[in-house]
Amino acid sequence: MTVERLRLLSGPEYTDVWDRFDARFAFRPSVCEFPGITEPSPSITWSLDALRDDPGDRNLDRLVDVVQDGLATRCGPGESLWLLDWQHTCHRLRPDVPETDMFLPRVLEGRSREGWPFGPYPDGDYHVFLAEDLRFGTFGHPWEHTFCVFGAELLNEIEQDVHHILGRPLRRDGVPADRPAPRR
Repeated sequence: MTVERLRLLSGPEYTDVWDRFDARFAFRPSVCEFPGITEPSPSITWSLDALRDDPGDRNLDRLVDVVQDGLATRCGPGESLWLLDWQHTCHRLRPDVPETDMFLPRVLEGRSREGWPFGPYPDGDYHVFLAEDLRFGTFGHPWEHTFCVFGAELLNEIEQDVHHILGRPLRRDGVPADRPAPRR
């Protein structure tokens, strides 16, 4: 049996994944309610404003590479990622399966690396990349223009690089970065 590297989510699977995401993160799609999820602990959220005046999109390309490398590295053998583009086609990706010469769907707008259908940057809609068990991932909010990375293992992998690209965080664990986090 051949294992597919990338496949579209079926209707029932699409609904199930979005329902799981909503239940875990209390997803609130809105153009004016921010943040759009209950940001878990640990998490760090950055503004994407540093990318607005990015000549040649060099920093955007770096962000895509850092995030997609980090996600692939944190997925163990046989594990999948959910690549969710709100109200659009969504995918399941097995980073450990080598790419083939077959056609891989790509979004015409936005940036991504070969073999990934779209990148983590929220180019007009929410982009969510998740481990299958929801233990780590990213949430890109197009209207707040923010990028949240969550899960200790993914943060350990990419936090420093994302900080160099995007600058000072806006929030840590859902709390403004300039305020101390509440005691647990």
